[in-house]
Amino acid sequence: MERLEYTAYGGPEVVHLSPFTLPKPAADEIIVRVAASSINPLDWKLRSGVMKIATGSKFPRAMGSDFSGIVESVGSQVSQFKPGDPVLGTTSMKTAGAFAPMLVTSQKLVVKKPDNLSYAQAACLPVVGVTAWLALTKKAQLKSGQRLFINGATGGVGLAAGEIARAIGAQVAGRAGPKSIAQAKARGFYPVLDYSRPWPTSLNGTFDVVFDCSGTLSPKESKRLIKRGGVVVDIVPTMRKFVQSFTSSWFKVLIADTKAENLQAVTDLAASGKLNIPIARTMPLAEAPSLLESLERGERLFGKALILIGDH
Repeated sequence: MERLEYTAYGGPEVVHLSPFTLPKPAADEIIVRVAASSINPLDWKLRSGVMKIATGSKFPRAMGSDFSGIVESVGSQVSQFKPGDPVLGTTSMKTAGAFAPMLVTSQKLVVKKPDNLSYAQAACLPVVGVTAWLALTKKAQLKSGQRLFINGATGGVGLAAGEIARAIGAQVAGRAGPKSIAQAKARGFYPVLDYSRPWPTSLNGTFDVVFDCSGTLSPKESKRLIKRGGVVVDIVPTMRKFVQSFTSSWFKVLIADTKAENLQAVTDLAASGKLNIPIARTMPLAEAPSLLESLERGERLFGKALILIGDH
């Protein structure tokens, strides 16, 4: 049995497909046979060492957080799941391990997979779905009839946010690369701004909420877009933006919490047909390092990239 792991913090060159021994689960943990895993920027950020204070210095370290699959076994204190249950969820930041045929994770980070969602669809949901959900419903408190602008509209979080906002009843505009504008419009974004063109001043002061999914707007730029009383939410905060969030009532940053309560809300929305994150590319585990490297170097996809592992 092999997994994607790295033997030191660094660039794509430290990632290898290597044999591993599954850790023994704690009493409140479950073992999952993985069907699919989705890729997030967090995966290569952790590998690069930006969170080494939290992730530690013990190597080799596993990769991957989002997954779907089937419960293989459960710890003695697990009451919500049993072997054979189809599930989706995340691993902890410290242990990771979703880019592997089997993983160990806390029952607090997992929910049952609805029958009407495929394993591929389910694996797309955890990080991007929960991030978008918390940003719009908790931080911004978006309401029906309000106007939302999404910077980075065609990435995983942006697309999830667009679906969630429309389910709430909000009007959704966005900003995307020139190759993705037609696709963004087809998903209900209007208007869609082109990254390569100047901002139209006619949009200044016209949005209730600005959601910056790519972190490319400065607080000053995003503030221009909101109405009086509007809110900006940023999920790629710099230290300067963290400081701004403490000194400004209109600027908020979000670090997503993928605990089961939040993931269940997102999963319910997907099961109802109101949240469908497009899958842009799939690849087997053996070819995943090249896909990860391509995405890290800036390849843009309309939707999520998945690693297909099991036969479910």
